[in-house]
Amino acid sequence: MTRSLNRHLLDNIAIVLMHPKYPENIGAAARAAWNMGLTRIIIVADEYPNHERMAKMATHKAAPLLDSMEFHQDLGEALKPFSQIVATTARKGRQRILQHTPRDVMETILPLLPENQVAFLFGPEDSGLTNDDLKYCQLISAVPTADFSSLNLAQAVGIHCYEIYQAVVYSGKKVRSAPAIASSFELEGMYEHLENALLQVDFLQEKSHSYYMRNIRQLLSRIRLNSKEANIIRGICRQFLWHTSPSGNSSKRGGKKPQQ
Repeated sequence: MTRSLNRHLLDNIAIVLMHPKYPENIGAAARAAWNMGLTRIIIVADEYPNHERMAKMATHKAAPLLDSMEFHQDLGEALKPFSQIVATTARKGRQRILQHTPRDVMETILPLLPENQVAFLFGPEDSGLTNDDLKYCQLISAVPTADFSSLNLAQAVGIHCYEIYQAVVYSGKKVRSAPAIASSFELEGMYEHLENALLQVDFLQEKSHSYYMRNIRQLLSRIRLNSKEANIIRGICRQFLWHTSPSGNSSKRGGKKPQQ
């Protein structure tokens, strides 16, 4: 009974493919997603992929998933509705978020599903996700392998879709709901104002700009701000920027305070 009750939570999960090189891989990824009950795929690319080549690997079973597939040319735009974004990558580095296995990631996001939308982000087959792509993400999922850590895009999607279905539906676990948290759209607006405020006081220098903003994003992502909290931080930054601007300093001559 619990399995059927949890199944609707899959509707809050999307597979996002960033600049996939081969339409066949998109089709194979759609087939894997469809087999595990996931019905939302988002493509971020410069142009819409060849439908015939995608359909060849998706088969007629997953054809509806290709027909309803979302398409965006900008990653930030594609991720706006999502409150938790999981990057999938095998690349490591000192500046990257700590990696977790897909199974561990599911333990983290499962309570979020009733009240939040979650995206799993996959990078291009040849290069993977860049640090700029990762700025939108709160978690990194890496599939454990023996030695050679390079998986085909469709294979990586298939493994994650299996872990999603296993955790959400097949395990039969009762999901304890966590509160709704701020969406990527709300967070990016907050980060933009925060960055501008830090630039105003010369906290962000040219050489350390990206480093500090990346660490600030990681810090605040661990807090899991809700919409109200993100707006409060954004409002503080707006007020600060107004007070330090020429119009703010000349308020007696008609400068207007920013709206909260």
